[in-house]
Amino acid sequence: MTGFRNRLDRFLEAWVVFLVAALALIVFVGVVFRKAGASLVWYDEVASITLCWLTYYGSSLAALRRAHIGFPRWVSSLTPPWRRAMLVLRAAVVVAFFAVVAWAGWRVIGALDGFYMVSLPGVSQQLTQSV
Repeated sequence: MTGFRNRLDRFLEAWVVFLVAALALIVFVGVVFRKAGASLVWYDEVASITLCWLTYYGSSLAALRRAHIGFPRWVSSLTPPWRRAMLVLRAAVVVAFFAVVAWAGWRVIGALDGFYMVSLPGVSQQLTQSV
């Protein structure tokens, strides 16, 4: 399992770095074109979708690295039995949260069948919301 986790960590880290660079480039290009008086039609929609992807993949990377909100000082101040219980509870809450997000996302993907982006009509909403 450690090998899979390490590969997943490296993939998510590379993907998040790519998304940060892509978002910076999209915003830069959008500003340059707007200043030149030739605003891009797709800029706002693509930038907001890229930010959403960055948020969700970044939170997945943080959860994988156990860097999410977990109140580490408070947990470490507890006695060992309570500390173990809180660590188990924390892990359960994170897994439950991601399960609810995955379930809701699956329902959204089904509801978006046949819908396309406004500014880029060739791109399916199912793809943009697949995160």
